Amino acid sequence: MELLKQGVIYQLRRGLYVTSSLVSTNTPEPFLIANHLYGPSYVSLDSALFHWGLIPERVFEICSMTPKISKRYTSQQVVYSFTHLPLAYYPLGIKSLTIHEKQTVLIAGPEKALCDKVITTAGVNLRSKQQALAFLVDDLRIEKDQLREFDLRTMLTWLPVCPKSRSIKLIIEAIAGL
Repeated sequence: MELLKQGVIYQLRRGLYVTSSLVSTNTPEPFLIANHLYGPSYVSLDSALFHWGLIPERVFEICSMTPKISKRYTSQQVVYSFTHLPLAYYPLGIKSLTIHEKQTVLIAGPEKALCDKVITTAGVNLRSKQQALAFLVDDLRIEKDQLREFDLRTMLTWLPVCPKSRSIKLIIEAIAGL
């Protein structure tokens, strides 16, 4: 308790503390904090899409996915949100990424982040390839050249366990048509 008062450490949540910049200049990256704040989880949605350079908008909330119930935390003026996904779909497309010396995080690959975005966005229920392409290019503002680099074969293997599989299939078909 004394270390908290002195500002040597700060509390992320009950039982999870981080040293402050008074002690070390090697502070944990927000993605790493997200991975440990509520687990199992991996960074996804707009946070991952921005990290991979797919969307132009800066992201002010660290978005993660979890097979547990959805939660939201605020720590050190950073908002961390965790959205539930079905367990069968959850582990697909996760990458282990070293983002800083001795800091490795779990993050959705570009394909998984896009699928997670479609699955978790209310009101997105795609009905045609044209609508899917408009969602990708007009709404999310992802460049067509970047979409052409997606691993569509891997995405197709996710369809049997994927929520909103019809919308994801249309996304895959729209990208394949580029």
